[in-house]
Amino acid sequence: MVERHGFLYVGGYFTKANGVWVNSIVRFYSPPDTTIVSDEILKKMKAFDYQKKMQDITIAKVEDLPNYDAIIFGTPTRFGNMCAQMRAFLDSTGSLWVKGSLVGKVGAAFTSSSTQHGGQESTILTTHITLLHQGMIIVGLPYTFDKQMENNEVSGCSPYGVSTIAKTNEQVSCTETEIKGAEFFGSHIAKITKKLCN
Repeated sequence: MVERHGFLYVGGYFTKANGVWVNSIVRFYSPPDTTIVSDEILKKMKAFDYQKKMQDITIAKVEDLPNYDAIIFGTPTRFGNMCAQMRAFLDSTGSLWVKGSLVGKVGAAFTSSSTQHGGQESTILTTHITLLHQGMIIVGLPYTFDKQMENNEVSGCSPYGVSTIAKTNEQVSCTETEIKGAEFFGSHIAKITKKLCN
């Protein structure tokens, strides 16, 4: 699942490219828009422009989630947590929880924030909590992706999942580490999912 703004869409495509590499079928969905922010604020954020660019992404349905072996959730960071749209979507999965429909499926998360210390790790970790309640098997970004050990640039990526620091000038510009991290992440998730399904 990808949020319909900036890096998360781009990050999803890096993940898709590597999912296909290991013969996975990858689909992209966006949570329903539950925005409670005024149109005036959305206009200042240029959210309407992004929504137009991303209008080809299908809106996710809770009842479709059990059909997938792995689900990678992407959400921008909002005050150190997932965005309201993703929270509302995940809160609507109670019927799946009651039936155990997602138990044993692979779950992962990625995010972006507009500042270096904007809550990337806390956003991914709080997403993991919901996935664990659903009985999903969490996959992160292991240190075998050794670029996350480097400290010569400011970039996202942690053992919890991939992330980026989104630029505020309307440019989506991931660092080389973030791009490689997203590629590794997608490939790693697809390989683990394939092992679990065999």
